[in-house]
Amino acid sequence: MLSPARRSIAVTGVVQGVGFRPYVHSLASRLGLSGFVRNRAGGVIIEVEGAADALDRFVSELRGRPPPLAQIEELSCEERQPRGDAGFRIDASESRPGGTAFISPDVATCPDCLRELDDPGDRRHRYPFLNCTNCGPRLTIVTGAPYDRERTTMAAFEMCADCRREYDDP
Repeated sequence: MLSPARRSIAVTGVVQGVGFRPYVHSLASRLGLSGFVRNRAGGVIIEVEGAADALDRFVSELRGRPPPLAQIEELSCEERQPRGDAGFRIDASESRPGGTAFISPDVATCPDCLRELDDPGDRRHRYPFLNCTNCGPRLTIVTGAPYDRERTTMAAFEMCADCRREYDDP
């Protein structure tokens, strides 16, 4: 087996509150990469490790097919020493002064959420605050950066156990 490589990737643009971290988690896991992703005041930082060809594919897909509401302004990569991380995780956000977080405007409810809203068999049936990473309020509910639920007006509303699981393990 080839020796692993590691990259630190800084991403700026509209990358908070748009499902970017779960997308990165899914992409890295699918490609067999390890490391982490976290929000920070100016965007998102990703540390990713694995085979060099998988890292190249990861960066290519990240640039070429971000989540629907994401807009990558800048993506920079730096080589790092491999650390032997196991698995990929979403880390807690870095709260530091400085930097600017670009927040997506509010987006109309998407077809998937409308289906859930209208389906009596769905646990989200008629839930008044229904939204997902592809729709719903963003700019009108954010209270601080980086964008995380606890820095929105939704912080006062506790998630049910199923929603918490989905949020913590995309």
